[in-house]
Amino acid sequence: MKPLAGLFLALACLLGIAATGSVFELAYGEPDLGISTTRWILGLTLPGTVITLLVAIRINRPV
Repeated sequence: MKPLAGLFLALACLLGIAATGSVFELAYGEPDLGISTTRWILGLTLPGTVITLLVAIRINRPV
């Protein structure tokens, strides 16, 4: 694996964890950071997860 692809893959994992946590916070009661802040976090991390994962796959693709 190329180092830059590994970096993007790690970023995709972190963003995915943040998105999953935001979904659970919104689904099960009062979010610790508030509803609007948690929605913003989810709105930014969900597409960020997909984008960084696709970039990691594209960087690591054999020539």
